[in-house]
Amino acid sequence: MTSSAPQTVQPARVNLADVTPPLALGPLDGRYRGAVAPLVDHLSEAALNRARIHVEVEWLITLCNGTAGAGAPGAVVPGAPSLSDAEIAYLRQVPATFGADEIAELGAIERETVHDVKAVEYFIKRRIAAAPDVLGTTNLPAASELVHFACTSEDINNLSYALMVQGAVRDVWLPAAEALADQLADMARELARVPMLSRTHGQPATPTTMGKELAVLTHRLRRQLRRVEGAEYLGKLNGATGTYGAHVVAVPGADWPAVSKAFVEHLGLVWNPLTTQIESHDWQAEVYADVARFNRILHNLATDVWTYISLGFFKQIPVAGATGSSTMPHKVNPIRFENAEANLEISCSLLDTLSATLVTSRLQRDLTDSTTQRNIGPAFGHSLLAIDNVRRGLKALDVNAELMADDLDANWEVLGEPVQSAMRAASVAGVEGMENPYERLKELTRGQRVDAARMREFVAGLGLPDDVAARLAELTPQSYTGVAARLVEDYLA
Repeated sequence: MTSSAPQTVQPARVNLADVTPPLALGPLDGRYRGAVAPLVDHLSEAALNRARIHVEVEWLITLCNGTAGAGAPGAVVPGAPSLSDAEIAYLRQVPATFGADEIAELGAIERETVHDVKAVEYFIKRRIAAAPDVLGTTNLPAASELVHFACTSEDINNLSYALMVQGAVRDVWLPAAEALADQLADMARELARVPMLSRTHGQPATPTTMGKELAVLTHRLRRQLRRVEGAEYLGKLNGATGTYGAHVVAVPGADWPAVSKAFVEHLGLVWNPLTTQIESHDWQAEVYADVARFNRILHNLATDVWTYISLGFFKQIPVAGATGSSTMPHKVNPIRFENAEANLEISCSLLDTLSATLVTSRLQRDLTDSTTQRNIGPAFGHSLLAIDNVRRGLKALDVNAELMADDLDANWEVLGEPVQSAMRAASVAGVEGMENPYERLKELTRGQRVDAARMREFVAGLGLPDDVAARLAELTPQSYTGVAARLVEDYLA
C-alpha cells in the first residue's frame, strides 16, 4: 500500500550565503558586534595586512636611512637612496590610509599571487611607483626592490602579530578589564560592612561581608591584570632560518644582528635574538595563559554572583520593557552572568589552544601557526564580550541587606566556632571546666538549628571569665564578621 499522507511542498528559499552585504557566520560579527567592534582595528584580517604594510614600510626606511642604535646614520644597503622627510611621510601614509578601497585592492592582488605577504609587497611597490605623481621628483622608485629585502614571510608576520596583539591588549582589552575591576572594587567598598552568612560546601559557615567577598575576587583579577600589563611582545627579523644568511651574502658589511635589534625595538617590541624561521611564540602563550586565568577568575565571579542572586542576596533591577521568560512573566533572569560564563569558556578554549599550538613548530617551520593565529581575534572577542556582560550585570544589582540579616538570624549555630575557640583560650589560661570545647559545641550545633536564646543559655552556663562571657553574650551572627570590613579598607587600595 502507498501512503496517502499529504506531502508538504516547501517554497524555494533564499540562499542566505548569497545575501549582500555578506551575513556574519559567527556571533561576534553579528549579534555581538557592538561589544567587540574595537578589536577589529587590531585583530581583523584587514588589521593584519595594515600591520604588515607598516612593518614593510619601516623596514624599507631602515634600509635606506638606518635606524637609531644600529651604528652611524645612513643606508644599511650601500647605494640605497637617502629618503627625505617628505618621502618618509609619503611611505608612512600607506598604512595610515589603509581603508575599504585599499582592502579591496589588496584582496584582488592576493587572488593573483595566492600569497598574502607577497601581495603586500606588490601593493607597496604600486604606491612607490605612483610616488612621482604625488611628490614630483623623488628617489623612491630607486628603492623599490628593497621592499621585503632579505625577508621571509615570517619576518613580517611575527612583527605584525606582535604589534596587533600588543595594541589589542593595551588599547582595548586591558582598559575594559581594568574598568570592570574598578567597578567591582567600588562595590566592595560600598558593601564592606554589609554582613552576610557565608557558605562553605554550600552549608552555613562563618559570617563575612558581601564587600569582603567581592574584594577577594577584585584582588584576584587585579593580580592577573598586573601580569598582563607586564607582558613582553617579542619580535625577530633574521631570515628564512634565523641565520641572516641572505642578509650577509647580499650586504656582508652590515652588522645584521645589530640592525635587526634596533629595528625591532624601533617598532616598540622586544628583540628575540635566537629563533628558527619563526619567532617562537612563547610570549604569545604567556599572554594568552594570563588572559585565560583572568577569564577563569571572572567566571568564578559570575557563578558566585549568580548564586547570590538565587539566594536573594542580590536583587536585579528590571529593565523597562525587557522579558525575562517567554512564559513566566515574573522572572528576571541573571542573563548577563550566564552569557558571560559561556563566553568565558569559549574564550578560554581558544586561548588554551593558541597557547598549546603556537609553542611547537616542526623543525624550522610549519604552517600550523598561520591559521591558528587568525583566531586570536575571536579568543579576545569572547573575553571582551563577557567583560561587557559582567559590567552590565553588576550595574543592575541591588543588595538585599534585610534578607541577608534574616538569613544570619536563622543560623545562630555558626557562633559555635567562636564559642569553642574562646573556651580553648580560657582553658590554656587555666580556667576550670573548659574541657572538650569542640565536642561540646558539636553536640549542641551539628545538624540542628540553634536560636539566640539557646546559644546564650549555653554560653552563660560555661563558667567563662566575666569579660569573655560578656563578649560572647553580645556576639550575634550579624556582628561576627571579624575584620572583614578592615580587610577591604586596608588592602583594596
